Parts: sequence; structure tokens; C-alpha cells
Amino acid sequence: MTTTTTDEARTARAEAFSARLFESLVPAMELLCVELGVRRGLYAALQRLGSATVGELARETGIVERYAREWLEQQAAAGILEVAEEGDAQSRRYTLPPAHAEVLLDSESPYAMAGVGSFLVGMADVFDAVVDDFAKGEGVAYHRYGAAVRDAISSLNRPGFSLALGEWMQSAPDLDDRLRTTPSVIVDAGCGTGWSTLALARTYPLAHVMGIDLDEASVEEARANLAETDLADRVEFVRADAGDAETLRSVAPGPIALGTVFEALHDMNGPVRALRALGSLLEPGGAIVIGDEKVADEFTPDGDFLERLNYGFSVLHCLPATIAEGQDEANGTVMRAPTVERWAREAGFTRFEVLPVEHELWSFYRLGTD
Repeated sequence: MTTTTTDEARTARAEAFSARLFESLVPAMELLCVELGVRRGLYAALQRLGSATVGELARETGIVERYAREWLEQQAAAGILEVAEEGDAQSRRYTLPPAHAEVLLDSESPYAMAGVGSFLVGMADVFDAVVDDFAKGEGVAYHRYGAAVRDAISSLNRPGFSLALGEWMQSAPDLDDRLRTTPSVIVDAGCGTGWSTLALARTYPLAHVMGIDLDEASVEEARANLAETDLADRVEFVRADAGDAETLRSVAPGPIALGTVFEALHDMNGPVRALRALGSLLEPGGAIVIGDEKVADEFTPDGDFLERLNYGFSVLHCLPATIAEGQDEANGTVMRAPTVERWAREAGFTRFEVLPVEHELWSFYRLGTD
């Protein structure tokens, strides 16, 4: 290869990478504009009104008219809102299509995605702290990411728990049948704001379900969510460290038939310790079921969408938050199946099984000693 050809190849590669970074500004800013619409209630107002002009939206939501115009035009340019092109800037009517309304306003739709902008905002809020911590290694505590990240995780995971958790559990038919026919105790570790715990209680009416989480604000929200249901006699939420076996034994209402960890094991400092603690609660024939990120079994460069997505979350959120919890192993978001199997063996489990659950984003595992 001649020097000229080498230079041309380098230039082409630099040009492509430069374009990629510049173009990434567009979806990032559009996410922030979506978050603005969610927080100010602009989408909800458009749904109520059916359609609106700049002035009508401003009056309905109490925002400044000039801002209303710019946001509406941006949303139409992005293809999120539909607009009648006739008329001037003040008389055009904007509409939120029903399909987009479902994505942005229906919290239990399988397509609900209003939380993505909130996630970006929450990570940006502590970005300076993450940058500083790269030289310290002390971590950035989960609570510092605030309500934005907490609400994002809650809203993005809620539809799956509400709509599909029962199907996930049917991938372990013997366990599912046992829980449906026999009174039992379930511990849902890393329960967050409690949607997984409530879904477990609805799926298994004979079970007493306890959700535990280390984050106090999440536990408080879980209790508030519980108060809106008729499950208070069978569900409780406790702030506890899933890796503290002594505490778990003191708060658990008895030996457990099932321990669950949904999208939380990768966030636990000392995952082996957490699995061992949960395992110590199992009654004979009981099991641990884990649902966590779907990634390749081995690292390779130029990863696919899921690898890129999860490494982004890991660098900016999951790894800093996990490091902040202690001095044990901090895995980060990219939790590969061979890693989960290693943890299971080290925690004393003799059974490790990848469950046959079809899910775009998560893999599921069953651990036991039988």
C-alpha cells in the first residue's frame, strides 16, 4: 500500500468518525426535548386538547408562548408531532399521534419509553463527579443520580414486570407450578420502586412477597406504589443489603421458595455475597431466578447495539454506583453468562441454567442446589 493510499484511508476514516460524533448530537438533543415535554406535561396537554395551536398549548400548560412555539416546531421537525401545514406560526395546529401518545404517556404499554430522556438527564447531572472519580475510584453513590435515574429505571422496567413476568416464570414450569399451588415466601432483591415485587404477588396469589432494596428513596416509592393496590396483606418492602445474610434472615418471613433479582445483580457490590445470602434463605427445592442484561458471552471490539448500550450505561452510571457501595467486586452493566455461572458456583449453587425466555434486552438464569 502506498503512502498516498494510506493517507486517503486514514482521512476517510477520520471523516466518518467525525460525522458520527456530530450526528450523535441530534438524537441526544431530541431525547432532552422529549424529556422537557414529559416534565412540563406538554404531551399530556396535547392528548387532552386533541390538537393545539401555539397559544392554546401555552395557555393549557402555563408556559411562555415563545417557548411553546419553538418546542412544537422542534417536535414536528423531529417527526414526533403531526402538524397542519396551512396557516402561519401562530395558527398551525399540532397533534400528538395516538401511537406516539402510547409510547410517551401509557406507563404500562409494552412500548413505553418516556424514561429514556430522564436517564440521560440523570447521568448528565453527575457527569462531573464521574469524571473526577476516574482518578479516585471511590464511586458515585446511586442516590446522587437522583430522581431522574430512579424514575427512568422504574418507568422503563414497569411494563415488562406488569405484562410479562408471569410468562418469564413459566420458563421454569416446576417452580411456577409450585408457587401457584403452595403457600410460599418470595424475596425480590434489588426491587427498586417495587413493580417487580407487585407483579410477583399478582402472579402468585398464595405467596407472601418481600421486596428489598438498598436505596431508601426507592423503598419509599415502592411503599407508595403498594398503597395504591389491594396487596398490602401479602407484600412488604424493606430497606436492606441483599448481601447481608444475617439481616436477610432477620427480616424474611420464613424460608423462601423463590429469590428473584431483576436487572439488579450487576449493580450489587459483591454479587457472590448477595447470591450466597439469598441462597441461605432457600427452602429445599427453592430457586433463585435472575433477569439481567443480554450481552455476548465474550468481549469483542466493534460490539453490537446491546454491547454499546450496556457499556455506555456502565461507564456513566452502573459501575460508579456499584463501586460506591463497597470494596467487593464491582461488575458494571455488562454481565456475561459465564460470569453469572462463576458467581453461582462460588456462592455454592450446584445448578445453573439459562432459562428459555425470549427477551430483546435481558437474559434469564435459574440457580439452585437440587
